Amino acid sequence: MIRAALLLLATLSATTAKAEMPDAVLSDIDARTRAIEPRMIGWRRDIHANPELGNAESRTAALVARHLRALGLEVRSGVAGTGVVALLRGGKPGPVVALRADMDALPVAEQTGLPYASKAKGMHQGVAVDVMHACGHDAHVAILMAAAEVLAGMRNDLHGTVKFIFQPAEETPADFTPDGVRDWGARRMIREGVLENPKVDAIFGLHVTSATPAGHLTWKKGAAMAGADRFAITVNGRQAHGAMPWTGIDPIVLASQVVLGIQTIASRQLDITREPSVISIGQIHGGNRINIIPDSVTMEGTVRTYDRAVQADIRTRLARTAKDIAASGGGTADTAVIELYRPTVNDDALVERMSGALKQVAGDAWGEGARSSASEDFSFYQEKIPGLFFFLGVTPSDKIGSAAPNHSPQFQVDDGALAQGVRALSALAVDFLRGD
Repeated sequence: MIRAALLLLATLSATTAKAEMPDAVLSDIDARTRAIEPRMIGWRRDIHANPELGNAESRTAALVARHLRALGLEVRSGVAGTGVVALLRGGKPGPVVALRADMDALPVAEQTGLPYASKAKGMHQGVAVDVMHACGHDAHVAILMAAAEVLAGMRNDLHGTVKFIFQPAEETPADFTPDGVRDWGARRMIREGVLENPKVDAIFGLHVTSATPAGHLTWKKGAAMAGADRFAITVNGRQAHGAMPWTGIDPIVLASQVVLGIQTIASRQLDITREPSVISIGQIHGGNRINIIPDSVTMEGTVRTYDRAVQADIRTRLARTAKDIAASGGGTADTAVIELYRPTVNDDALVERMSGALKQVAGDAWGEGARSSASEDFSFYQEKIPGLFFFLGVTPSDKIGSAAPNHSPQFQVDDGALAQGVRALSALAVDFLRGD
């Protein structure tokens, strides 16, 4: 499947000699974007004030579906739970390109003080939590809604089909499926056929970031974001009175040694000149009284790297390190690893081919992106078809370096940057479809 898609790219154009988009096309996109900008900002703020956690994005999905149907698109709701997929068939024959936005929010209590700040609640892991669009998915949804309107207005001149994918649960790895594979978000969308009927030839997506100035576009070839594994290590000892630790096996002491030991995997066991990696412990649980040494301690964390072979190697080293350290003190250790995300890898040929369109949109406001150690389930689309994932800055220039990062309760989006996202996605779709 991937080979066929790459052959299609090679057939449609020589990747190093693609002609620029005509100024008239860019001017048309820009005019249509400016016309819809006030409504787009309104959508973004409405979605921000009413965030929904993964697999619960019913209100957001309904808003999206109403808008897409009003544009005369072929709309399918309820995909992968709450996802929405729409087709825009151009007036001329050609390939199929997909544009994707994720819709879910995070279990974060907002602290921005904005007039449209979230006061929403939701259920996360069986617990009532505050909910906030702390990662900017509200901006992604509003941008893609606006891009759909821009492109719908140009449908007679489009050489092919645009598929709009509004995806649930990017942030929310779900339960195991019967075959033992975690199935949520992009992975579930793919299983339910989002890349088929009609078959998609390439996919584009963006993510807002506080790290670059508002309206600034960044992208890079190859691995752009890390893959992520979730792991749990249970260190087993033998319960004893805290006054007589020699009568038991202390799993808390052993777990402390395991925490330090697994840090040597990245710092001393792997070739950091090849691929960087990060291993972080986020939770440790053990014991229930100050004078009782417990039977066991459980810790959970994540592993992030940019290469799947390194990802697999770290899994082996995690289990071995935990087991051997626990055994040194008479205990045992059980390690379980779950793959959450794979590395987000931009297709080199597609980046080469489409960078011109992004540069035309950005003018001087673009740059080569740095690798991000965060993760994205856009990676699962890219394993099936060529994909390009890029970043849109949403921070005023005078706040670069001091603005709250994504996932912070103080994260904010400069609404003036949204139009640049619309122009970029629209231009990518038009440019890919024209196939020069």
